[in-house]
Amino acid sequence: MPPFFEHALRLTWFAVLGYWLWAALWAKRTERQESFAKRLFAYWLPLFIALQLLGPGEWFGHSILREQFVPHTTFVYSVGLALAISGALLAILSRSMLGRNWSATVQLKQDHELITRGPYRLVRHPIYTGLLVLFLGNAVMVGDWRGLLAVAIVFVSFWRKLRLEETWLTQHFGESYTLYQARTKALIPAVL
Repeated sequence: MPPFFEHALRLTWFAVLGYWLWAALWAKRTERQESFAKRLFAYWLPLFIALQLLGPGEWFGHSILREQFVPHTTFVYSVGLALAISGALLAILSRSMLGRNWSATVQLKQDHELITRGPYRLVRHPIYTGLLVLFLGNAVMVGDWRGLLAVAIVFVSFWRKLRLEETWLTQHFGESYTLYQARTKALIPAVL
C-alpha cells in the first residue's frame, strides 16, 4: 500500500481509538455488565483476531488469505480510505451522541438514557455500523481475502453483542425500546 494511504488509514484508526479513550473518562458508572470471560471471548478476542488479519501481508505467506479480491490500485485505495474515514466519522459522531451512556462492553449505566436522535434515528447501533464500515474500508485497502474474513469476524462479534444489548435494553426500557426496534433497523437503514 502506498505510504500516503497507509498513513491516512493509520491516522483514521488513531482518531477513533483516541476519541474512545478520551471520552471513556466521562462514562457513567456501570450498573450491570457481562462477565469478564464472556467479554474476552465474545468481543475482545474476535476484534484482536480481526485486527491481526488486517496486519502485514507477510504474516500470511502465500496462503489463500493473501489472494486479492480487488486490485491494488490508487482508485481502490481511495475507495477504501473513503469508506474507512466515513465509518470512523459515523462511529465518533454516534459515540458522542451517547455521551455518558456509552460503554465498550454490554452494560447498563446508572440513569441509563435511551438515545434516538442523530444517527440513532436511522439505525439502533450506528457505532457498530460505523466500525463495520471502517473495517470494510480497511479490508478494501488491504485487498486480500483476509480483510473480508476480518469484517465477517467483526460482524459476528457485533451481532452477538447487539442481540444481548437489545435484550437488556428491552428489559430496562420496556415498551419504549420495543417501539424503537419496530421503527428502526439495527445496522443498515431499511435493510438490517
